[in-house]
Amino acid sequence: QVQLVESGGGLVQAGGSLRRSCAASGNTLSINAMGWYRQTPGKLRELVAVVGSGGGTNYADSVKGRFTISRDNAKNTVYLQMNSLKPEDTAVYYCNALAGSSWHDYWGQGTQVTVSS
Repeated sequence: QVQLVESGGGLVQAGGSLRRSCAASGNTLSINAMGWYRQTPGKLRELVAVVGSGGGTNYADSVKGRFTISRDNAKNTVYLQMNSLKPEDTAVYYCNALAGSSWHDYWGQGTQVTVSS
């Protein structure tokens, strides 16, 4: 089992920055990849960014060049630095971990990020 606790987020004006953190606990050695997803009402949850155990990253096209995902394996924490935020980035953001041989999904509690125009 893996538990994820998120922090950061909130309200920011367009063009501003926010930093999200997600700390993992439990069977952290089983984690293969960690990432961030977001969801708006009526839409499916979408991938924002992911970082593998080896440090490789992948981003949604909509956030490339603006968001940076990083991972501190010693602290079992993943970060999402969000710069040049746009109103369309407004969503509930969820931390995700894929763990174990079956790549089981674990989710954080989700936090609202609101970007005002």
